[in-house]
Amino acid sequence: MPDDLYQRYQAAHRAYQTHAASCGDCTRNTPDCRDGKRLFVAFARLQDAYLTRLKQRRTR
Repeated sequence: MPDDLYQRYQAAHRAYQTHAASCGDCTRNTPDCRDGKRLFVAFARLQDAYLTRLKQRRTR
C-alpha cells in the first residue's frame, strides 16, 4: 500500500495536469496563471519531499 506522502504527491500531479489541460495559459510543464502556479508549486514541493525521503531510506 503506497504511503500517504506518495498518494498526496500523485494527487497533486493529477490536479495540476487536469488544470493545465483546461487552462488556456498553462502548459503541461509550465504554469502561467495564478491557480496553475499554486497547483504546480504544491506538486513540486510534495515531489521533492517524497524523493528526499526515498534518498534518506537508501542511505540508512
